[in-house]
Amino acid sequence: MPSKSDIIALSMGEPAGIGPEIVLKAWLASEKEGISPFAVFGDPELLASRARMFGLSVPIRVCTLEEAFDAFPMTLPVIPLENAMTDNPGVLEVSNAAGVIEAIEKATAAVLSGDAKAVVTCPIQKSNVYKAGFKHPGHTEYLGYLVEKMTGKKANPVMMLAGPELRTVPVTAHMPISKVSEALTKERIEEVALIAAHDLKMRFGIANPRIAVAGLNPHAGEEGAMGTEDAEIIAPVVKKLRDAGHRISGPYPGDTLYHKKARETYDAALAMYHDQALIPVKTIGFDETVNVTLGLPFIRTSPDHGTAIDIAEKGIANPSSLIAALKLASSLKS
Repeated sequence: MPSKSDIIALSMGEPAGIGPEIVLKAWLASEKEGISPFAVFGDPELLASRARMFGLSVPIRVCTLEEAFDAFPMTLPVIPLENAMTDNPGVLEVSNAAGVIEAIEKATAAVLSGDAKAVVTCPIQKSNVYKAGFKHPGHTEYLGYLVEKMTGKKANPVMMLAGPELRTVPVTAHMPISKVSEALTKERIEEVALIAAHDLKMRFGIANPRIAVAGLNPHAGEEGAMGTEDAEIIAPVVKKLRDAGHRISGPYPGDTLYHKKARETYDAALAMYHDQALIPVKTIGFDETVNVTLGLPFIRTSPDHGTAIDIAEKGIANPSSLIAALKLASSLKS
């Protein structure tokens, strides 16, 4: 029987983007899609204004997190922020950054205190929060920082993109491609592989997960003809983990790892850099793919897209990825 602590804590994201719109549309689809109750950490007046703008019949209820579970079926429960936001879709304003960051912090605090089951985050505009002093590469790294700040325990957050047919985990994420090779150490590859294996088992319920590892270079280095990282850095880690009993294989050429028959042989692919992981999973199932943060002491998911500032005034945003993120957050084991 679901309880009040099964509520999902949802941060509203960048107000100039499509975050408010997809939140409203996800609530409207909640009964049809079987979405568990969620509470929005955001600006209730802005959400009400955006609902009117797009002709969406969404009753907003300002409430506490404790009240949100019971309020959800008939209203969209919103936990207000101390930092109000300006409702100006399509126009980035640095003054909104404080509220964007506050929403993430309060949603994280809610799940760490046991008052919510999971955190789901709508997209933020990194360039805008950077102007307000935000110093983290993205959501993933910031959540790791918040865990350490709020609990005193270090977290090692790792990005996963999970779609209906493919899960991918990049060893390196938000960095220039020119820096990937130097960032690929045996220690980092092993750390990410072990976190992925642990969470595939504990969160996704896969008893003995299979992980396929991509190479870095074309043809996985082709025996050193196209780079040495595959043979000298990646392959020894794969062997070490396989000898320790993990079902891990590779490194495989990145251009042959993601076709249909290959995908049937593993539960997640370990990629060496951001686009090697994200291009295939988004190509296969863009609207249904979810960003999952592994390595945290709580569940966190998000849509796999950005703020879409360019369409924020048009009312055409597709909520499918947010809906998938909410549903996956509810289904994962806490």
